[in-house]
Amino acid sequence: MKLLSLVSAATILTLAGCSTGGMKAADDNTNPMVGGAPMYASKNIVENAVNSKDHTTLVAAVKAAGLVETLQGPGPFTVFAPTNSAFEKLPDGAVANLLKPENKDALTTVLACHVVKADALSGAIMKMVDDDMGKHPVPTIGGCTLMATYMGDKIMLEDENGRIANVTIADVKQSNGVIHVIDTVLLPKQ
Repeated sequence: MKLLSLVSAATILTLAGCSTGGMKAADDNTNPMVGGAPMYASKNIVENAVNSKDHTTLVAAVKAAGLVETLQGPGPFTVFAPTNSAFEKLPDGAVANLLKPENKDALTTVLACHVVKADALSGAIMKMVDDDMGKHPVPTIGGCTLMATYMGDKIMLEDENGRIANVTIADVKQSNGVIHVIDTVLLPKQ
């Protein structure tokens, strides 16, 4: 885990240098805090993610998979962003194994199963669930289909293996989409 922490720290420093800074949009302060950091609607997904202390593993994985440029692109993207504790739920050694260069394709697939090519706020997701009588299929750019449901104001996503992720922080607006923080890593069909 020390190596993973070093990789995460190096990634954060590298990606933080990509930040554009500058003026903040008027609605920046309407976003919830994530990982102890403000999330700015004027910044892209990567620029915000690097500031969350709860997403250092995700940031390291995005860098190892070569997805930084994609997630800094125009989008729109909806990213279901697993926390560090979500990655810790995976079997021992799974994250370190995925971060190895020889496993880049598998890592890319796992991460792409958390990304949708759309800008879907929680209200829109709930409406789609309602329109589909309680469950809505969510195709990801990784070829996975997640099943969205909700109870009260909490959205849940089920992967093709039956793993369920809860959205713990919804509607974190970005310049190129939206992030929903989740508590479980979603996996491609095994």
